[in-house]
Amino acid sequence: MFPKPKPLLVPNTYAYESEPMVKATGFREYDARWLFGKEINLMGVQALGMGLGALIAELGQKQEIVTGHDFRGYSASIKYALMTGLMAAGCKVHDIGLAVTPMAYFAQFDLDVPCVAMVTASHNDNGWTGVKMGANKPLTFGPDEMTRLKEIVLNAEFKNKAGGSYHFHENYPARYIADLTSRPKLKRKLKVVVACGNGTAGAFAPQVMEAIGCEVIPLDTELDHTFPKYNPNPEDMEMLHAIRDAVLEHKADVGLGFDGDGDRCGVVDNTGEEIFADKVGVMLARDMSAVHKNAEFVVDVKSTGLFITDPVLQQQNAKTTYWKTGHSYMKRRTHELNALAGFEKSGHFFFNAPVGRGYDDGLVSAIAICEMMDRAPGKTMADLKDALPKTWSSPTMSPHCDDETKYGVVDAVVKHFEAAQKKGDNVAGQPIRDLVTVNGVRVTCEDGSWGLVRASSNKPELVVVVESPVSKQRMHDMFDAINVVLKSHPEVGAYNQTI
Repeated sequence: MFPKPKPLLVPNTYAYESEPMVKATGFREYDARWLFGKEINLMGVQALGMGLGALIAELGQKQEIVTGHDFRGYSASIKYALMTGLMAAGCKVHDIGLAVTPMAYFAQFDLDVPCVAMVTASHNDNGWTGVKMGANKPLTFGPDEMTRLKEIVLNAEFKNKAGGSYHFHENYPARYIADLTSRPKLKRKLKVVVACGNGTAGAFAPQVMEAIGCEVIPLDTELDHTFPKYNPNPEDMEMLHAIRDAVLEHKADVGLGFDGDGDRCGVVDNTGEEIFADKVGVMLARDMSAVHKNAEFVVDVKSTGLFITDPVLQQQNAKTTYWKTGHSYMKRRTHELNALAGFEKSGHFFFNAPVGRGYDDGLVSAIAICEMMDRAPGKTMADLKDALPKTWSSPTMSPHCDDETKYGVVDAVVKHFEAAQKKGDNVAGQPIRDLVTVNGVRVTCEDGSWGLVRASSNKPELVVVVESPVSKQRMHDMFDAINVVLKSHPEVGAYNQTI
């Protein structure tokens, strides 16, 4: 009988090597994230595998699963512990080796395997680990599945049985790359900076972009799990500024930056200016809705209001639905509505047929961006960006807030703005026009300026975004109004970015 996991064990002790440790807060809304060694140990990962195998059976799905791991110094060992648990639960495991997350999603289709468990901490700092899971392609787990998985693991409700097996797929990345590149080459010769922050995508992104016809300028594409320059996260300004410098130095047409597990793509235009992912989404929506009539899109609540107000999208009869932030929520909603694409401000893009298979893949996004430029001869990336109506928007800001307290803080912030609306109080000097509380709170003033506060689903942080269609000053006014409320909660740390 496998022991019941403990919430805390002391490293370098007999107990730490003999019992599973799994901190409950690692089970997030739609994936799992822990600090390896402090919040989960290898036996805890084994327990997670046994729990996942039990859940797959409980869901009535065939116990057959794809697994891979990202490029971190400890990810392979975590994957092997996870696979031990999965096989103990009776699963047939298909190991594709070192991979970006979308390669594991692709393998579900390519190998006709229903389930996936990708070992990755995505863009989190070194020290973090995690697993992205699903049992119904192309979807990944949401809150219901994650809550049940947490119950099974923490209560040791395992249903281990014989019959598990292991199959390693040699040279699997070649199949993924062939699938991405089996398309007509670009007519337009694009010079592209491909930045990977020394993360996993560096093993694959340069050759994919070359194969579709780009001239590639590689930037930090050598694999190095110490991440010596910056964390591979295309939302972080440090990575975006490095891409900017390379674009300007090489006079590139565009800079494309991939996160640690390759499911997101950040964009810098030919002038060196970063384009936040929601604005890239509007540009792609314009391009795609010109080709596909009456196109439908899904975007998250962090994203720009241009998806509704843009005159080109209106003229092309494009329809947009706002939904909850989070790759699992967005993927599911895009699938349910059979929308042409889903766009999340963090850079997770979900393309359904004919562009993709419904899951988020930074390389599919990069290809779509290059094809958009291919369909706009004579126009630069900056031209396409500048053709959008002007708004002033912040980066995604992430003040620290412990996992144990962040949801309570957000509930209090929601109640604050609900009370303000009820009393008719002004926010940033204006009446509240609209409150959206489907995912934290998005408060919109009379002039369309808005601010969002929600809890991060995968880190001990809050998420703060502000935007104004009026002026930079109005964007700062919204930031100040949000900041005053957050400063009243001592649990909230200082902002790690300024606007």
